[in-house]
Amino acid sequence: MSATVIDYSKEIPVVEGIPTAASLDAAISKPIDEFPQRNWFIGLAITGTMLMIGAVSLGWTLWEGVGVWGINQPVAWGFDVVNFVFWVGIGHAGTLISAILFLLRQKWRTGIARFAEAMTLFAVLCAVQFVLFHTGRPWIAAVWLLPYPNQHGVWVNFTSPLMWDVFAVSTYFTVSAVFWYVGLIPDFATLRDRATTTIKKTIYSVLSLGWRFSNRHWQHYERAYLIMAGFATPLVLSVHTIVSFDFAVSVIPGWHTTIFPPYFVAGAIFSGFAMVQNVLIITRKAFHFEHLITIDTIEKMNKIMLVTGMMVGYAYSMEFFTAWYSGNQTELFVFVNRAFGPYWWAYWIMFTCNVFSPQLFWFKKVRTSLLASFILSIFVNIGMWFERFVIVVTSLHRDFLPSSWGMFIPTVWDFGLFFTCVLLFIKFLPAIAMSEIKAVVPGAQPTTHHGNGAHHG
Repeated sequence: MSATVIDYSKEIPVVEGIPTAASLDAAISKPIDEFPQRNWFIGLAITGTMLMIGAVSLGWTLWEGVGVWGINQPVAWGFDVVNFVFWVGIGHAGTLISAILFLLRQKWRTGIARFAEAMTLFAVLCAVQFVLFHTGRPWIAAVWLLPYPNQHGVWVNFTSPLMWDVFAVSTYFTVSAVFWYVGLIPDFATLRDRATTTIKKTIYSVLSLGWRFSNRHWQHYERAYLIMAGFATPLVLSVHTIVSFDFAVSVIPGWHTTIFPPYFVAGAIFSGFAMVQNVLIITRKAFHFEHLITIDTIEKMNKIMLVTGMMVGYAYSMEFFTAWYSGNQTELFVFVNRAFGPYWWAYWIMFTCNVFSPQLFWFKKVRTSLLASFILSIFVNIGMWFERFVIVVTSLHRDFLPSSWGMFIPTVWDFGLFFTCVLLFIKFLPAIAMSEIKAVVPGAQPTTHHGNGAHHG
């Protein structure tokens, strides 16, 4: 029987150096244990100001009506739905990194999974506010979005894709929140044992649910985490597929196409990874996580963005081809109008940012450059926002009846909810999973150092 030799020395380490468990705990807990630095307060002041501007803007919207967003006839969907689809897409990277890469046993996910999970929750919160305020009277409309017995005998329209969004997004948020919390339990126990004040110790004791690092606890934890990962994986495909049905099941030219579900899912993963990359690079530098979030991890994320960017580019091309091949003049007009009509600038910003700029990731020097990765990720997020803008607006502003044609001019409203939540998360919760990162440090697996560094089977 021949022996199989695996040379582990050629594996690129997920964590640089050979840190001890105690040093990992100290490094990850440092932002929580120490008093925030001045830069953290400056960032919180900036995002808090944006959040307050957003709150005032929403108050003005409630007072004046959703017309302040620039929506009109025939463009009844505008700023609100564009941002809803954008933020739901941002939230997809968290589930992909945590659940799917966990099931595929990709070790490099450990340094970024916790961060991505938290961003999923914050992105969904940002998305929900837009659809609620799009109703104009959310204190009335929100009640009718949920099916429940009432004295009027009125039920929601279950055949409406907008109602499907309610079930899809709420399920996605619930499962993501539970998945995120389950992963935090061992880390809460670590913070409990490190706590120096009674208040902190009490809070972390409650959150850790009596975790004692026993073998039995680990067995139950790993089984529950695996089940949750398997349950969350289909949500990556289902949630944005259902969001795409808002458009695909309509009769509007440029929307009713079967390519939308896979197209939207690929775009969501594309934009989600870009946002994780943006915030991650800043956090990595600000909190000295360079040895935990390595260049190799960033390079792998860039490779995923390259693949999904090419998928999105293929979808753009196929949209034009199917419009031409169908022989439907109205359908063809919509796509020609997108590229060469009044909103040509938005279309080509989208195409340049989403198709051309990711091609630079073919070069290893670009993939491993922090500055290039950060700039290109910003371009991707700009391009993906314009993609939603192009899909929503250019299919509506030219109606079937030329006499009802009109232009949509968006207004500028800033919302700092997402980045404020990110800063608070980094300060009060571990941004990296301590329990998972310890399992991938060099020497953590016994089979990696038998004899001369090779395992014989």
